Amino acid sequence: MPEREALFYDMVGERADCRLCPWHCHIAPGKSGRCTVRHNVGGRLVTRNYAEVTSMALDPIEKKPLYHFRPGSLILSVGTFGCNLKCGFCQNWQISQERPPTQQLPPHEALALARRYADEGNIGLAYTYNEPFIWYEYVRETAPLIRDAGMCNVLVTNGLVEQEPLEELLPFVDAMNVDIKSMSERFYLEHCQGQALPARQTVERAFGRTHVEITNLIIPGENDSEAELRALVDWAASVSPELPIHFSAYHPDYHFQAPATPAATLQRAYDLAREQLKFVYVGNLWLAGTTDTVCPQCGRTLIVRRGMTGTVTGLDERGRCAACGSGANVRL
Repeated sequence: MPEREALFYDMVGERADCRLCPWHCHIAPGKSGRCTVRHNVGGRLVTRNYAEVTSMALDPIEKKPLYHFRPGSLILSVGTFGCNLKCGFCQNWQISQERPPTQQLPPHEALALARRYADEGNIGLAYTYNEPFIWYEYVRETAPLIRDAGMCNVLVTNGLVEQEPLEELLPFVDAMNVDIKSMSERFYLEHCQGQALPARQTVERAFGRTHVEITNLIIPGENDSEAELRALVDWAASVSPELPIHFSAYHPDYHFQAPATPAATLQRAYDLAREQLKFVYVGNLWLAGTTDTVCPQCGRTLIVRRGMTGTVTGLDERGRCAACGSGANVRL
């Protein structure tokens, strides 16, 4: 697939100044930005991962994780290579930090594939596995095709994107899960070579305009203190007490050898978050009572989950509690 000209950049002499994400990379001729996929060639910025797919699967929507968006459904999931963070604990580092083999999937072929899998329950296309915002040109061209076909677009993202490209894409996005790695600028700087604030700003800008859930990977000794967790919960509650949050268990991978997250830490985070947030979940490690969706008003179980499968048991057709009529921030 020929390299595609990138969006959101300016040429300053021979230098390309990228405006896609908060890094604002100044890219000299023949060089790439931090993401490794946006490259200055011949006086223009091109993207090297357009329509290049490294990973593809028909996943449960709960795997994204999205628990309050089309529960129990399947979604065709695709990813490319590259990332605008360099997390030492990355659990998809083979595609985010390396250049693996790819197959080409132009937008019209992605649409055809999504339609083909509709017979198996597919609801649309999820851009995931690596960072979808650095696949911007492909997502921007593919998402309207998926939407026009009556299907859904989902982003699983670290949230590091500038406001203008986010605003342009949001009308085509049906749901997002944003990874909030820490509330600490130090954590992002030391362990991700990134910034903390932009991810939170993405959540704040998107919430209420599309469906949003957040995930926090808890790493022992790094972001698991009570102060850190309380800061995260305080911020999430300031966005909305109905913002679903997923706490995930870390395991040693890539450059990190810290011990795996204990169940007691995840339980502590869950209990703390439940003080302010209505919908709190634990993933990657099963803990009783932390996966089902329960009505915050009357206590009725609304969605039962077994592994990565969700079954609606107590919602009406509007996504509200069938027993008491309370809202559950669920899109059916």
